[in-house]
Amino acid sequence: MQLKGILPALVTPFDKSGAVDHETLAAIIEYQLNAGVSGFVPLGSTGEYYALTNDERRQVMATVKEVVADRGVLIAGANGSCTREVIEQVKQTRDAGYSNVLIAPPYYALPSQQELIGHYQAILDAVPDVNVVLYNYPVRTNVEVGFEVLEAFKNHPRVIAIKESSGNLLRAIEIGNTYKDNYQLSCGSDDQALDFFLWGASSWICGPANCFPDQVVDFYRKYEAGDLAGAQAVMRSLFPVMASMESGKFIQKVKYGCELAGFNAGNARMPLQPLTDDEKAEFRKVFEASQR
Repeated sequence: MQLKGILPALVTPFDKSGAVDHETLAAIIEYQLNAGVSGFVPLGSTGEYYALTNDERRQVMATVKEVVADRGVLIAGANGSCTREVIEQVKQTRDAGYSNVLIAPPYYALPSQQELIGHYQAILDAVPDVNVVLYNYPVRTNVEVGFEVLEAFKNHPRVIAIKESSGNLLRAIEIGNTYKDNYQLSCGSDDQALDFFLWGASSWICGPANCFPDQVVDFYRKYEAGDLAGAQAVMRSLFPVMASMESGKFIQKVKYGCELAGFNAGNARMPLQPLTDDEKAEFRKVFEASQR
């Protein structure tokens, strides 16, 4: 299973009552497909999977699968605080018709590397008909998917890729060099996307693609065509808005970016709070500059 191109880490829109807004979700997906994305990753960090009920997760997966059909690769987040919970989530994802899952280390438990290997192995054993994309995001989990883990699964046919979101470019370079024949490397550090592709990444699982997919896809197409100067120019135009996102309140800014793009994705769920008027004005300024 090949991961290539731009794979938006989908937001989960909410209506004024706080319920999942499936109509807006479908519209955002169509907007991104029209821009030329290659697939979607629902129920990730940007999608506030941690704030959804199980029933809502099933409904989101159903909407995404129905709208996308055969027009893109689908990878669903399936995470939790312990191995038992993650296995339940993976089974639920499989039962929803997904064959690819994105799995970070369990948060709060702080497993050692050997315990993390056991965690992933238990998932693979319990659900033998899914592919696993490892998810390294230590700022969220406080645990790294270390090289011991990569070494343990480098020849496993169903551990197919890693989304690298550590922000450590040297680590991404080492993965791209050492494990280029074992794992597909997916960029999860938005401001380093060009560097990731130069060092062997084949895809970008991208939260900002929710609100400016045209520019992100344009970047990828220029890169694939060998127009490195053009790809760099696109990234340069996006740096201010991506820097704003990375500076804090990432989910709220992605959702506000959707609003600026014409899709009311609603507020993030608590404990996250809406942007202030000043924060909106500051973000709108860099967002509109990126559209020129």
